Amino acid sequence: MKSTNKTFAKKGMAYSAAARTVKYRHIILALFAVFAVYCALSLGKVKTNGELAAFLPPSSETRRGLSAMEEEFPPFESARVMVKGVTFEQAKSIADEISRVENVVMTEFDSSDSHFKDNVALFDVSLSSRPGGQSVTRSVEQIRELVSGHENYVYAKMGNNYIDKLASEMIGVMAIAAVVIAAVLLFTSKSYFEVVVFAIVFVFAALFNMGTNHWLGEISSISNSVAVILQLALAIDYAIIFAHRYQFELTQCPESREALVVSLSKSIKEISSSALTTVSGLVALMLMQFRLGYDLGTVLAKGIVCSMLTVFLLMPCMIYVFQKPLKKTVHRSLVPDISGWGAFLAKKIPVFLIVFACALPAAVILSGKTEYAFSDSSVSEIVSSESRDAMRTIDETFHPGAEAVILVPAGEYGAQRAALQRITRLPSVVSALGLASAEFGGGYVTDRFTSAEFANLFGVSREDADLLYKGFRLENGDIRALVDDGSGFAFPLVDVAMYLFGKIDSGAVALTPEQTRMLSAYRAQLETAYTQLCGKEYDRLLISTSLPVEGEESERFVETLRSICEDEFGSGKALIVGDIAVARDLRDSYKSDSVLISVLTVVFVFLILLFTFKSPVAAAVLVFVIQGSIWINFSIPYLLGMRASFVTYMIVSAIQMGATIDYAIVMMSRYLANRKTYDKKESVKRAVNESFPTLITSGAIMAAAGFIIAYRVSDVYVGHIGHAVGRGAVISVLAVLTVLPQLILLADKAIFATTFRFRRKRRITE
Repeated sequence: MKSTNKTFAKKGMAYSAAARTVKYRHIILALFAVFAVYCALSLGKVKTNGELAAFLPPSSETRRGLSAMEEEFPPFESARVMVKGVTFEQAKSIADEISRVENVVMTEFDSSDSHFKDNVALFDVSLSSRPGGQSVTRSVEQIRELVSGHENYVYAKMGNNYIDKLASEMIGVMAIAAVVIAAVLLFTSKSYFEVVVFAIVFVFAALFNMGTNHWLGEISSISNSVAVILQLALAIDYAIIFAHRYQFELTQCPESREALVVSLSKSIKEISSSALTTVSGLVALMLMQFRLGYDLGTVLAKGIVCSMLTVFLLMPCMIYVFQKPLKKTVHRSLVPDISGWGAFLAKKIPVFLIVFACALPAAVILSGKTEYAFSDSSVSEIVSSESRDAMRTIDETFHPGAEAVILVPAGEYGAQRAALQRITRLPSVVSALGLASAEFGGGYVTDRFTSAEFANLFGVSREDADLLYKGFRLENGDIRALVDDGSGFAFPLVDVAMYLFGKIDSGAVALTPEQTRMLSAYRAQLETAYTQLCGKEYDRLLISTSLPVEGEESERFVETLRSICEDEFGSGKALIVGDIAVARDLRDSYKSDSVLISVLTVVFVFLILLFTFKSPVAAAVLVFVIQGSIWINFSIPYLLGMRASFVTYMIVSAIQMGATIDYAIVMMSRYLANRKTYDKKESVKRAVNESFPTLITSGAIMAAAGFIIAYRVSDVYVGHIGHAVGRGAVISVLAVLTVLPQLILLADKAIFATTFRFRRKRRITE
């Protein structure tokens, strides 16, 4: 045993670790099996969030407003229901039926052009998810059933089972991707049974990543959906590198076990370097203010680590167990020899480099002109869906219907009414609702009533009303109620009524059957208004507009709302949230994050390449080619007239740099290895041919994964991410197989002139 350990030590730490991995394979397999069971049982514990606004910086106005609403108000959702071919009387009847559906708090409908024209009716429905009641999704389904007898269009995010639908679509994506990836691997593998080993390894890696997502608490539904397929696209290289190295070592070592140990020890450094560049791009994502970047970066970085450890630990064990089928299914390489292409690239005129250099300025300008959307309704869809078709039809018939919610200081009813009156007069406002504007008994629920007026309104005795007011005053800290009669005090009707309802429910106040009947007629209306619009610290104002969710006009509208709120409540006391405000805050976050991500990704990757190749010129050459590919990638939406999601640029630019830089690393590594023996033209020729199998395998898988997501998933954010990943992979592979070899030739002298070497201290042997 001692001599074996000394042998391991002499051959290096990587060899020692590889040998121990193979030696203790039974223990490793057992541990992997146990952890796989744990992760499988943990899949159901993963919590997801489908709202992008939830990932805004905590300091943003929208995030603060949403947090306040979560604490003080019941969950609030909205739906838009359009029905064609109905008279106004029929539409009014439908509105009454919708109002009776459970969870429906309010149904806005009137005879104005905002809700009825040309025998087409539009109902703006507000829904609340109450504990113990049926789900909002079920309520929306009931509304669909109510209008099913007419041509109808229903748009409601909550009612579309967004997360469940996305999950089911991703299952289909995985099935198609599995077939495509298997075909690619069969074409580029050196043993047919390798594909089986790849499948086992990836299933374990994906399971480990998915099963540990619940350690992160709540994650984005986007991260939860695309992480698996992106993990496969980003990390399949590791298994390919190791498998190809093992097949090569089998030809050099007489014993398969020794070949396995040697191949693993040599793969550790190459795979680790590749993983490090990918993770560096993901680390840049994690530094975004917009926390979706942190969320997706964390999940994918964890996936890279899971994939790397699975390749280092599980894959050698699988190869050892399946040695016989791997040997029996060895086949000749199906990948064509492209030495001729390498020879063409090595000619004197660097055609592709010249074209790339000429196209790059245009790509930089056009990528800067690409218009990004900050709400899902504004993103150009790649795959249509019933929900988006309904939204588009409603918007074309009526108005876009963007909403705003304003949280204002609780109890300041006078200021609230003044603000609502000013907001209602704005030309783009369809409706403005707040507690101070809720009508009741010929007035408003926030009108101040004396005990005598309260008694007349609700039909109770003056004595009972006086006692009620006395108790209300005492509970609110007014001890003067103990000595005066209180006849001159007036309080908002809704506050006194809610106090009364609470006392009735606790049994402190007993009513006659007649009083109970009369109060019941008012109670539901008052409680609904109070619950939806009144909180402890904030009251809520609900604004419906005829504006699109984003654009200059919408941004000016938000600023107008802010100005009104500052006039009526004071600076910084009101919080504006809702679709329009979310789009504005996302735009503000993007402006700072997009520059940060681009710079940090380039810096991180450059430093890693500098450490890897020990030449600033070599590092700069690789970064230049991939960054150029990114600019070309993001100029394409402009050329196609697409309005891409802002999420796409921030996330995919980091992923493309971190992942496809591996292609450039493979090419540069092969070139430098050949350069020790051959001249630069021959080295380029050989480097292109030797790196082609890895590039075409990894690139084809990444491109296929991206495009399958783009054309099979209806979610616009996920679809655009997939499309950009697929485009980026194709562009990067083409650039590495055309531009990079010619640039390396041009920079050959500079690369070697700037390569620095460390002097190694001579070891003293005993």
